[in-house]
Amino acid sequence: MGRIGAVLIDIDGVLTVSWKPLPGAVEAMERLRAKGLPLLLVTNTTSRTRASIAAKLAASGFPVGVDDILTAPAATAAYLREHYPGARCLLLNTGDVGDDLTGVTLVDVAETAADGDAAAPDVIVFGGAGDAFGYPALNAAFRHLQRGVPLVAMHRNLYWRTAGGLDLDTGAFLLGLERAARVEAEITGKPAEAFFAGALAQLDATPAETLMVGDDIESDVLAAQRCGITGVLVKTGKFLPEALDAATGTPDHVLDSFADLPALLERGGGG
Repeated sequence: MGRIGAVLIDIDGVLTVSWKPLPGAVEAMERLRAKGLPLLLVTNTTSRTRASIAAKLAASGFPVGVDDILTAPAATAAYLREHYPGARCLLLNTGDVGDDLTGVTLVDVAETAADGDAAAPDVIVFGGAGDAFGYPALNAAFRHLQRGVPLVAMHRNLYWRTAGGLDLDTGAFLLGLERAARVEAEITGKPAEAFFAGALAQLDATPAETLMVGDDIESDVLAAQRCGITGVLVKTGKFLPEALDAATGTPDHVLDSFADLPALLERGGGG
């Protein structure tokens, strides 16, 4: 591993589970801060705004502020403003992230329920799965997609780790909808290359000097490695041994937890 000058860090399953810090995570981040390493928390979390995430983490002792966080909703807003300016967007998402969707016009499912083209949204946007992903909403999205409305998804994660175990996420619904409607979603969060490019730009860092830490081998680690970023998989959160065995590639590094990252960087010349 070459000298690391910047670190990208997933949140859910790496730093916290159900927003409670994992053992040693706060102390490890404090050690990275003490080294002066530029850090950016990059997350597909769609239930909270950047400000809410920053406040929650700071209350738990993590040395982070709102400018240290890049979320899939924030990246989605930038994508929609660039590719679908002025579009009326039908958002399916569990959680209020409206403050991070600046410049995006949102419409309610009830406003788009009619079959006429005049009532159709310009874009279907999928956020995080939950109660919002009921049959009426999914079927309404399906009908709009059949009429040619494009589909944008913040991510395609199949599941995530909560205090109660693994819960289904957007990808479990997205795969079926894509197949039924014969469309392919435009992904804006991880593992999209543009998401990682945006993160690097925010840190003013190059791929070769940057490291990504995640618990999702495909969306976090291998996706980063395809962008030239060093990947580190942690065995916390959604990590499953069988997922590692079936992965499409091999992580650059595998650690038991984020708490082990400072030692890895010290061995490899980071900081």
